[in-house]
Amino acid sequence: MQKKHIRSMLPEELEDFILKIGEPKFRAKQIFQWTQGGVQRFDEMTNLPKALREKLNEHFILTVPKRLEKLESADGTIKYLWRLWDGNTIETVLMRNLYGNTVCISTQVGCRMGCTFCASAIGGLVRNLEAGEMIDEVLCTSAAGGLSVSNIVLMGIGEPLDNFDAVLRFLKLLNHPAGLNIGMRHITLSTCGIAEKIDKLASYHLQLTLTVSLHATDDETRRRLMPIHRSGGIGELLAACVRYHNKTGRRVSFEYALIGGVNDAKEQSGDCAKRMNEIGGHVNLVPLNSVTERTLVPSTKEKVQQFEQTLGQAGVNVTTRRSLGGDIAAACGQLRRRREEGERK
Repeated sequence: MQKKHIRSMLPEELEDFILKIGEPKFRAKQIFQWTQGGVQRFDEMTNLPKALREKLNEHFILTVPKRLEKLESADGTIKYLWRLWDGNTIETVLMRNLYGNTVCISTQVGCRMGCTFCASAIGGLVRNLEAGEMIDEVLCTSAAGGLSVSNIVLMGIGEPLDNFDAVLRFLKLLNHPAGLNIGMRHITLSTCGIAEKIDKLASYHLQLTLTVSLHATDDETRRRLMPIHRSGGIGELLAACVRYHNKTGRRVSFEYALIGGVNDAKEQSGDCAKRMNEIGGHVNLVPLNSVTERTLVPSTKEKVQQFEQTLGQAGVNVTTRRSLGGDIAAACGQLRRRREEGERK
């Protein structure tokens, strides 16, 4: 019998289990509070009878990732590399801001989207993370940093919508009042833009912030940068974003990584402004984080300023994101990649 990950279990599922083994219903709430509170061993659930703890150990696993590395930036950003129970590694980032502390989590080990500027895609997808493993990331990052967490970003290693069911379960766990109780409006999900999955997400009417990695507004450039774009065009993607807004009432944000000589020309900023005005999108400009294994380079400060100015003058809501953690390889997958290369030597 394959054991289930107990931190992935919703309260109603724990209740079903508890009733089936003849225990009183209230035990399910106690177990949920323990699992979502960061307990590391079943024996630590001290208000449960020993016999029940033994039954939990028989039917479930309780994982705790091992911290392999911690890198702290001069700006206060902290990056962690974690070893999972099966030997795979993932990254999380803790960002400290005036409005609260944010944890950026991974949703997969590796990624199969193949974006040409991203270290996470090097080596492809190894496996999906379970919902409980994502909760592990939040709990362990919070504990390691000694800070409470008020905001979550699904923008680490992996494509969240490629692991749709586990991510949806994670969001339910994260939002549950008996758990971490983080409000949906404090959660941002970043996707490379899988149109049919955006429609599926919209059907749940969640009040999170959806961020789409756009990076180009013409099909040719975007296909060069993001192989996932071969399955559809800019028009199809933006139409899905409009439908998302209409269903949820939540405005979609667009990430645009500025890459020198690739997507930062004057005519490209004009095209971006035109498309954003058509759908009312907010654009977050991000100077590219350089990746050793990739040949792409970030745009110059002048190009970034010109691009932002063009969008702003056209009436587009635009910001340039402050680069955090540049001195600690904060781009997705860089630390994991460096560790793997070192272990192979």
